Amino acid sequence: MEAVANALESYRGRDRLVRTMCYSSRLLGGLLLTSTGSRPELGRRLLLVSQELSNCRAVLRLFDDLSMYLYSREYGLGTTEEDAIVRLLSITVNLADQLYYPCEHLAWAADYKILSIKSDKWWTLSNSLWAVSLALGALRSFRVVQLLQRRLRGSQNEGYVGSKESNSLSRRTYRIRMRAEVLNIVSSLADLANAVHWMPPGFLWAGKFPEWLVGLMGTVSSAIGLCQMSCRSDSAKDP
Repeated sequence: MEAVANALESYRGRDRLVRTMCYSSRLLGGLLLTSTGSRPELGRRLLLVSQELSNCRAVLRLFDDLSMYLYSREYGLGTTEEDAIVRLLSITVNLADQLYYPCEHLAWAADYKILSIKSDKWWTLSNSLWAVSLALGALRSFRVVQLLQRRLRGSQNEGYVGSKESNSLSRRTYRIRMRAEVLNIVSSLADLANAVHWMPPGFLWAGKFPEWLVGLMGTVSSAIGLCQMSCRSDSAKDP
């Protein structure tokens, strides 16, 4: 209970919890609608809750442009990265994320008649930028895993150099980072599946996912995000 309360105190923590509730409601609601002998009315209510939570997150993202800009500016051209591929992928992901927000804001404003424009093309553009960010993010994590595997093999082959304790600690650090990157890949691919589903009809599997499958993909991604946030919080508490 204390961990949940602490998470709700921060914007990112609250967003992750709301996201998890959004997709889990969609998953359960979709299952209730498709299962025979279930309660379809409850399923429809859960889908409505999911939609309202999604709308809530969209409104809160109206204020994310500045934080994204500061993050991109801090990363810059990635001069601290040792690998050129990781650097290029990271810069492109940051650019796609930065462009995503204004496109979504325009689509949101069009839906609410604040702007006299059609929202469809802006939703498609923002969703496309999200898909590009997810795909490149997964590739970036895959590349990082490759680099970490090389370092791990190198530390094992050169285990006689330095103390046994330091070599063991280095290998443990590499394995922890590898697991984190693998989870990033799974999370990105799960969200990418949904991003393609929300593309215009005719593009791959666009529009073909049932509600429960959309909820499942989002729940998997959200659960991974919550787990990673919890692990980072625990690491920060360690002396």
